Amino acid sequence: MSNSQPVTVPVTTDVDAPRSAPVPRKLTRAEQRAVDAKTRLTSPAASAIAVVIAIFWTLPTAGLLVTSVRPAADVRKDGWWNFFVRPNFTLDNYVEVLGQNSLGNNLINSFIITIPGVLIPILLALLAAYAFAWIDFKGRDWLFAAVFALQVVPIQVTLVPLLTTYVKAGIAGTFWTVWLSHTIFGLPLAIFLLHNFMKEIPRSLIEAARVDGAGHVRVFFQVLLPLLMPAIASFGIFQFLWVWNDLLVAMVFAGPANQPITATMAQMMTNKASRNDLLAPGAFIAMVVPLIVFLSLQRFFVRGLLAGGVKG
Repeated sequence: MSNSQPVTVPVTTDVDAPRSAPVPRKLTRAEQRAVDAKTRLTSPAASAIAVVIAIFWTLPTAGLLVTSVRPAADVRKDGWWNFFVRPNFTLDNYVEVLGQNSLGNNLINSFIITIPGVLIPILLALLAAYAFAWIDFKGRDWLFAAVFALQVVPIQVTLVPLLTTYVKAGIAGTFWTVWLSHTIFGLPLAIFLLHNFMKEIPRSLIEAARVDGAGHVRVFFQVLLPLLMPAIASFGIFQFLWVWNDLLVAMVFAGPANQPITATMAQMMTNKASRNDLLAPGAFIAMVVPLIVFLSLQRFFVRGLLAGGVKG
């Protein structure tokens, strides 16, 4: 028999093998700026400042809400902060302001004015932005510059010519005058915003669709429109807030039976016989609708406004 001992040969498995550390990818300038901004904004000092600003920003809204649910006698007697000392809750103010003061009808008028006032300029601006972005025609750049320049035209200089045109057309005092006015005033910004967003879409997508035989209509609806939702939502929020809170256009063009809630609130404030306890619930009703819309779609707002920015 042999006296040799068995030799154990060490086996190196994949677990024992040294792993090379991943090579870090170099950040672009835009990514580095985003990291630096996030670091600054998430510091304890920035967080404390944000909390203080949020408290002071929310305080008037909280006071308005508390005032709207206090009895009329308490509203006339002292400030809203006394509610926490002598809590007294009632919804009679909301019942009265929506019922006897017909603010409910004006609230419906606000929806009737705002929804078409948002949809009409979006539809027209989508078509115009597509033409400026992807259709080559003579004078395109000059025409787009003219549309962009219309944003600096004050609304006040257009009120008398528009009102004269509406009177001659026989539509003065109707909802059409308010819809057309808000469409005219909102189109320059809508075209500019949607055009910049369309220009960020890779040209290869458009060319691939055209190679497959798609025309302008098919390219617009099947290729571009699904990608434009952030920009559409961004302008939709902006236009909704503008039209809903508008007072000037409503006072000039809307008839007595078609006035929105903002016009009625202005009349309640200027009326010497008005009741101050009804202003708070009316103002809170007028404020809560755009607040809900903004909070629901705010994630699209910044993304749409940054369309067309310079890449890092």
